[in-house]
Amino acid sequence: MLKNLEQRLLPRRRLWGGRPRGTLWVRRTPRSSPPGCRKDCSVEQNSGSRGTRADQRGCPTSARGSALLAVLWLSAALAAIAFALSNTVRSETDRASTSVDGLRSYYLAAGSIERASLELLWGATNLARRKIPEGATAVSYTFPSGEARVEIIPETAKLDVNLAPPEELYALLVALGIEPERARQIALAIVDWRTPVAGGDSSAFDQYYLSLTPSFRARHASFGEIEELLLVQGVTPDIFYGAYVPAADGGNAAEDSANRPRLIRRQGLADCLSVFGAKGQVDINTAPPAVLAAVGAPPGAIDAILARRQSGPIPLADFFQFAQAIGAPANRLRVGGESTVTLRATARLRTPEGKLSDLKRTVAALVKYLPQGYDAPIHILRWYDTAWSN
Repeated sequence: MLKNLEQRLLPRRRLWGGRPRGTLWVRRTPRSSPPGCRKDCSVEQNSGSRGTRADQRGCPTSARGSALLAVLWLSAALAAIAFALSNTVRSETDRASTSVDGLRSYYLAAGSIERASLELLWGATNLARRKIPEGATAVSYTFPSGEARVEIIPETAKLDVNLAPPEELYALLVALGIEPERARQIALAIVDWRTPVAGGDSSAFDQYYLSLTPSFRARHASFGEIEELLLVQGVTPDIFYGAYVPAADGGNAAEDSANRPRLIRRQGLADCLSVFGAKGQVDINTAPPAVLAAVGAPPGAIDAILARRQSGPIPLADFFQFAQAIGAPANRLRVGGESTVTLRATARLRTPEGKLSDLKRTVAALVKYLPQGYDAPIHILRWYDTAWSN
């Protein structure tokens, strides 16, 4: 009887959808999805079940892949920043090293000029104990830190810009490779600049100078500095300082092309004119070919002079005989210079391996030697921190 009563009180079970009827359904609280997870990680399950595999791991594998990709991109960005920084540091280190070497070369060249100027003075007062041979055009010095070569250029190797006649100026400009008509205009402009005008009148060239911005008038007086030529009508930096031009082909260009340079330097007015230049005769050992042509030396004589210089300076004892043999105008040539010379030093440092560095620094000075009675026997007229040299 009790058994039948128990069966009546219990609800009957009816299978519906694979689950017993009357079972309670419970939705669990949704889990928060991690950043980057597009799928809702909440799982709807029965209160009696243990949950699915996705619910146990919390998030699918796509979220972990996104995080790994972000780390890789961040690593690549940091590597690029580190590479750029190292490249910048290396460039700045090389630049600083080059600047230091340039400064050391400058002082090496400046010291060589001072040594050469003193040795020239010593040789003038002690003829039997000359450090620099008479008539020498260059001297080389060897130091523990490098080497230097000092060129000795008397101002008598150049024409006096204030006294040279227009014909010589014209011949000089043509010898420098300037077109004849342009050379004639420049020669006339130089003469006009140094020629006074009466009563404050203006010349034909003054109209050109007044049309410039800023405008100015010609000096109409002697040149005080050779750099004033840059203001003269028609004189460009290439004409004044010189320029590099293609080398002329020789007789057999195929054989000599490997040894000959493609470009050669054409000298400028700064190499041929000076406010302290020769007033009559020019030095045969140091005068540029254009100056030799301007004073009337024929091309054959100029070639002979240049070939003779390769074996050393021409001494005074052989000067007249040599000049007559080549047909050079001996009345316009001389040996040696006066008391004003240009000393131009080019220095190269020595590397730790014992080789000479490719870095060169050239310094020049215009030096005047004064007679006894002055406070100092050596007077520096001009100093050039940067100069050009072969």
